[in-house]
Order: sequence, then C-alpha cells, then structure tokens
Amino acid sequence: MVFRQLETLTSADQQQLDQLRQRIRAYGRVCVAYSGGVDSALVAAIAQEQLDEAAFAVTGISPALAPHLREEARQQAIWLGIQHREVMTAELEDPSYTSNPTDRCYACKRELHRHLAEISRAAAGAQVLDGVNHDDLSDHRPGIDAAREAGVGSPLAELQIDKASVRRLSKALGFPWWDKPAQPCLASRFPYGEGITASRLSRVAQAERWLQQRQFDQVRVRSQGETARIEVPLERLSELAQEGLRQELVQAFLKLGFTAVSVDLEGLVSGKLNRSIQLPGTEA
Repeated sequence: MVFRQLETLTSADQQQLDQLRQRIRAYGRVCVAYSGGVDSALVAAIAQEQLDEAAFAVTGISPALAPHLREEARQQAIWLGIQHREVMTAELEDPSYTSNPTDRCYACKRELHRHLAEISRAAAGAQVLDGVNHDDLSDHRPGIDAAREAGVGSPLAELQIDKASVRRLSKALGFPWWDKPAQPCLASRFPYGEGITASRLSRVAQAERWLQQRQFDQVRVRSQGETARIEVPLERLSELAQEGLRQELVQAFLKLGFTAVSVDLEGLVSGKLNRSIQLPGTEA
C-alpha cells in the first residue's frame, strides 16, 4: 500500500520523500522506535508502506510518557496499519536517570534501545530506526549518542529532513496529526539536578492535561521544587489571568500537590531548561 499524496510537493520535498522510501525499503525489515510524535510516525508510515509485514513499531512505556500520548500512539498506529507493540522500560530504576543529570536523556534511550535490540534480534534481525530529524542534531540530545552506540538508524537526519519538512510531507500524505504539537517526555519539565520520580512525573502529566482539556494545546508545566511554572504561547498569556480560569487553575494545581503556581512571561520556549548548561562550541 502506497499512501496517496493529497498535495503536490516541491521538487526538493518530493526528492526527500522518494529518498526516504528508498532508504527504508533497502533495510528489508525494520523495527521503528515509535513515540507517536510526528517524526517517528512518518518513519513508521513509510516503513509500513514500503515493507508491510516486515515493519513494526514499538513504543516504550514509562511514567515519563503521558497517558493520553500513549493512547494517541496506539490510535495512530491503527490508522497507519502498522504492527504496534509496547514495551515497559525501567529508567526510573536507574540513578543516572532519576538524579536528572544533563545527560539524563542518554540513560533513558540506553534503556529503550536495550529492549529494542532484544526485540529486533527476535524479529530476524530487524534494523531499528528512530525519528530523529536533522534539526535534532544541533540541539542538546544526549539520547542520540545512545542510539548511535546501539546501531540505530535515523533516516530523517541522514537525509537532512528537518521538522518543517516532516510536517510538509506528513500533510501531503494526509496524516491527520501533521501539525501535532511537539511533546517532549515529561522528564524534560524538571531542572537538571532536581530528582525525578513517578509521582512527580504523574503530577506534571495531570497538570498539563488539565490545561490541554481547556484548549491550551501547546503548553509546558515546568516543575521547579513544589512550584508549577506554566508556559503557553505569548498570544495566550492573558487568558490565564482571566479571573474565572485563574481561580480554577490555581485550585486544581494546588489539589495536585503544587504549593505555588506561576506563569512564565516569556511564553512557551522549547528546551528552555537547556539554558542552564553550556553546549559544545558555545561560550559561557
């Protein structure tokens, strides 16, 4: 089954799509590390299209994955028609993850790829692929190192397909989630050095879901000690101060166990907590 294009692509985008199809088809059998995000969903879709039963997707399940995102991943896999499995990961048993160092993501992906390596070996040596895109290579992503060490392929990054291209390709192929907001794992809501537990992850998940159910689709609830710091797009900041919603929000968050609730006046900025670390090649 080839996904029918609903929109005409530019020649550059069409070339990238053709190359992605060729690259994935050449593997013969693949296991896609699939979170349900727009990037891994595109890789899973093309794998299903090109390899049919020789492709399957696996989602790592832990408290760092919000429950509604787990369900979305399931439903998208059904929509795509790809075989989908779930595997429980145990990064919360690893101090190199729970202590929340700056390379926390490395410990998380190491645990995930340990499971995927076992699954792929049992599946006649399927090649593990992930949804890392070209933009990710210039960000602080220690998990990419863990993936490389495990021999994972990153076809989007390898073909220089960035996030904007992923969305254009997904839209042209008719995927309903092409404009789905990025949803980094819940552990990214905690400042480096601040311990991570299942209960704290759950609290953040519930807080963000409360806002999402009130049409704040793009939102982060940063957990700093016992304080919730809310980030939404700049154009929506004033809505949080509306008296009815403000009172309801504060009461809901206090009920979750936060002792204070604040709003970040800078608005939603992805990866904001990475400002506390010095990346290679940057000045202090």
